[in-house]
Amino acid sequence: MPEAELKNIALLIDADNASHQGIDPVLTVLAELGQVNIRRAYGNWAKPALSNWNKITHRFGLQPMQQFDLTKGKNATDIAMAIDAIDLLNAGKVDGFGIMSSDSDFTPLVTRLRQDGMIVYGFGGSKAPEAFRSACTRYIDVDSLIRTAKSDDDRSSPDTKVDDELIHLLGDAWRASSRDDEGFARLHEVGQIAGNRSSFDVRNYGFKRLSELMRAAGDNFKMERREDKQLYVKRLR
Repeated sequence: MPEAELKNIALLIDADNASHQGIDPVLTVLAELGQVNIRRAYGNWAKPALSNWNKITHRFGLQPMQQFDLTKGKNATDIAMAIDAIDLLNAGKVDGFGIMSSDSDFTPLVTRLRQDGMIVYGFGGSKAPEAFRSACTRYIDVDSLIRTAKSDDDRSSPDTKVDDELIHLLGDAWRASSRDDEGFARLHEVGQIAGNRSSFDVRNYGFKRLSELMRAAGDNFKMERREDKQLYVKRLR
């Protein structure tokens, strides 16, 4: 890909409210969007709680952004991140953002960025508030990312379960896709439609690929690879 076509992505990390163990898989996900040239981690670096972040700043090219706790109960980190994000937006040199936090306080910021056409990936815990998760273009559970990154192969864990709600979501996406006379739709299109829900990402369910998730759904779906080398899927029940 020519260098001129690469997107410039900014990763802003709420180090007070994010796990340092997720930085590597988070950067891998953001690489799908472009080059993560801006990598800033915000927090009070004098705190022992940030020592693990402190150890990896050079390894991952993170720029520590010091924020002192001037007033108890007030989070200067959130405000600093929001100001920097808007500055980057107005400078016009960023094509997308990664916000690494589970804090609902960033919901207005994400909404504002998306109003300007920005892609915003959120990375946080599974219990992050729904408002924040829904505001993001894509919200990814960092704990699931970490577990997936530690797997030794491409197969899903035996403990991974595809519940009825997820099967229903995939079924709706299949019905909304273009299907042939036999009822098969391109798997890629099904995934794109399912991805309209910000919380849907196969990595949130412990999988690396949509095809793996479909196989784990058992006899609910049938997949086949055709001469065009693409995977097609059909809902069976």
